[in-house]
Amino acid sequence: MEASLAWLDQPETFRVNELPAHSDHQFFASPEEAAAGSSSLTRSLDGQWQFAFAADPELIPAGFYAPAFDEAGFAPIAVPGHIELAGYAKIQYTNTSYPWDGHEFRRPAYTTPATNPQVGQFSRASDNYVGLYRKTFTLTDDWADRPLTIQFAGVERAMYLWCNGEFVGYAEDSFTPSAFDLTPYVHRGKNLIAVAVFRHSTASWLEDQDFFRFTGIFRSVTLQSLPATHVVDLALDARPNADFTAGTLAVTAKLSPVANHAKATVTLADASGQVLATQVTAAQATTTWPTLTVPQPHLWSHHNPYLYQVQVTVTDDTGAVCEVATAATGFRRIEVTPDHMVLLNGKRLIINGVNRHEWSNLRGRAITEADMAADMATIRTHHINAVRTCHYPDQLEWYRLCDTNGIYVMAETNLETHGTWQTPAGIEPTYNVPGSVKQWEAAVLDRAKTQYETLKNHPSILFWSLGNESYAGDDIAAMNAYYKRVDPTRLVHYEGVVHNRQYEDQISDLESRMYTPPAEVAEYLSGEAKKPFLLCEYMHSMGNSVGGLNEYLDLIDRFDDYVGGFIWDFKDQALTVTDPITGQPVVRYGGDFDDRPSAYEFSGDGLVFADGTPKPALQEVSEDYARYDD
Repeated sequence: MEASLAWLDQPETFRVNELPAHSDHQFFASPEEAAAGSSSLTRSLDGQWQFAFAADPELIPAGFYAPAFDEAGFAPIAVPGHIELAGYAKIQYTNTSYPWDGHEFRRPAYTTPATNPQVGQFSRASDNYVGLYRKTFTLTDDWADRPLTIQFAGVERAMYLWCNGEFVGYAEDSFTPSAFDLTPYVHRGKNLIAVAVFRHSTASWLEDQDFFRFTGIFRSVTLQSLPATHVVDLALDARPNADFTAGTLAVTAKLSPVANHAKATVTLADASGQVLATQVTAAQATTTWPTLTVPQPHLWSHHNPYLYQVQVTVTDDTGAVCEVATAATGFRRIEVTPDHMVLLNGKRLIINGVNRHEWSNLRGRAITEADMAADMATIRTHHINAVRTCHYPDQLEWYRLCDTNGIYVMAETNLETHGTWQTPAGIEPTYNVPGSVKQWEAAVLDRAKTQYETLKNHPSILFWSLGNESYAGDDIAAMNAYYKRVDPTRLVHYEGVVHNRQYEDQISDLESRMYTPPAEVAEYLSGEAKKPFLLCEYMHSMGNSVGGLNEYLDLIDRFDDYVGGFIWDFKDQALTVTDPITGQPVVRYGGDFDDRPSAYEFSGDGLVFADGTPKPALQEVSEDYARYDD
């Protein structure tokens, strides 16, 4: 197969030769590796790559992906990282507008008119710059005869992949992992990976979030060497019974390939490592074990984030270990009562939440585990119990931190199309996507499926969110139906249906709104409320703000079907750069980089500054949220 730039223009094309999404479990070559938490089956490709910048698609040098290509025009770049922060392109922050507004006239494919595929919109666009990456690695003898995959944890915005000069695949969806099979293309010794990352594709219409617009390989890249039988996917379904006196755990593993006479053993252990149950069965492509029962399970919650450990061990016909896969799980139940109260483990759930963009003042969205740990420490010490991952899936380590720290998660699908339906003049969904445009449905459903399959085992996730500020239509209703079909253990959230009420019975388990005054919240809850009320964004934390938070919290005492909300937002989006005049480090917000269009200082609305330093507003939040932190 040959790569085609036409895919950039086609909403129906969003993955080519990409491996199906699967759980984010960890896997090891032996029990000893599993105990140490260090796998010989994975190898990081993070670090310095060779890089060249093409101002538009027509300037990509022919054959840049070939091993014999002359790298004279290439220079080192850090991976993970952003092309813009490496100095190759303008840094830009926008909110509802698209980056090209005021420069290029565009409309999404199949909207105006519905028959127009917009051929060449991005594939021949002069503003669609491209990052060209090259990286060599050595395939050692111990890895040479096993299947090899490569996983990109996050690439903005559309990527093409080659290995040793041969085209491998294509992927969009910037914020979920993209994995490819390299086995047919590699050989012993030195191998070359080449990636072309495009600033824009039809994915750009779906990723109009309120953030700095970056490009590049901004999350980790990992090689994975697969054993004779590999646990491709691990699904854990942990549920307490009606009165919480017992719990059941159903475990399903997908294995590939399945060696003859292989066996699969599942072990459940408590938080101290004490083995509670073990089951052995013949390994199959889809392997299930008898349901495991746990008497008097510890229930996972904010103040008791108790995790059980699941281990699947695959052995061959001689009894030798092929692989050990591990994942954590927790017993908890979220539900809505007939009178619209949200319960967690039989008790009323109150959300003391924040919206959180991934952000570092030094690295943008290419954050580190240390950055995440610092954010978590601030959240835990200020009576915040919930995070909405605005408005895309986060790095996988964040969900593990939320599991272990008892932070409730609203996991948001990577979708925002604000600029296709809301203008300065008001709501105008004439060319809204995905809307009810059939050609866009598969792409957004794929984003929902990828998020679910990747994150399904995390007990911290209480809500699947269909995205943010994308209006409402048949395509988002299809996303809602998908989540309800595959996961009855969680609630589904979406705010945008408030703008298109004809879908309110098809979309969202919650009445979700933004910045609604307390009096209007009370008016809704005092009337014929259909659903629990949640503010997915409120208390916009810009300037001298959040002083009226107590008025919202008073509603908790008045209305049992008021759930609480998520403050906008946790951290300023701003960058520390060197001032060209003084040579001193300075902090710059949107608009400070001569970026147009720009939403300017609107990027500075966090409870903490961009470097994590708390603002005075955080003191108010901490004191008010403490009222309901029990």
